[in-house]
Amino acid sequence: MTTTATRTMTADELLRMPDDGFRYELIEGELRKMSPAGSEHGLVTVRITWRLASHVESRGLGAVFAAETGFIIASNPDTVRAPDVAFVSRSRLDSAGEVKGYWPGAPDLAVEVVSPNDSYVEVDEKAAAWLAAGTRLVVVLNPRRRTASLYHASSSITILDADAVLDLDEVVADFRVPVKDLFN
Repeated sequence: MTTTATRTMTADELLRMPDDGFRYELIEGELRKMSPAGSEHGLVTVRITWRLASHVESRGLGAVFAAETGFIIASNPDTVRAPDVAFVSRSRLDSAGEVKGYWPGAPDLAVEVVSPNDSYVEVDEKAAAWLAAGTRLVVVLNPRRRTASLYHASSSITILDADAVLDLDEVVADFRVPVKDLFN
């Protein structure tokens, strides 16, 4: 991630920015450009998105959001983050009504796929930010290590290897997938 501006920006200003082909996040008012992801990142992201969205939609559990979706997780200064995949429960969707612009608050589930240019410190900081904002569970998929790390809290992290089953039942009812299926 690179810093592209030094002045403080708001979520509304970010939303109104013209599309220049890049993705951005806003961290405490600071605009950060996100490098395009590589092919392996894209494949892993689609594998989890497809499985999760099919499961959620077939059971009416809520909604699954793609990587371009911004979530406002802090204000004054504003922070808008975009996980690779997000889930918001049906009850929260109903409470929010029709949302135009960024989702107001954190998703129930945030999934991050580690890119070759991501540092582990950045990934841990992003997981911590999601949890601090109210995300119930953060899953970090690491294609290099073929692992899934579940962050329940910054002090409670479970790492699953390729032979394990990723079980998200605590947030997405009855959702399970073998970890290896996300990387093969």
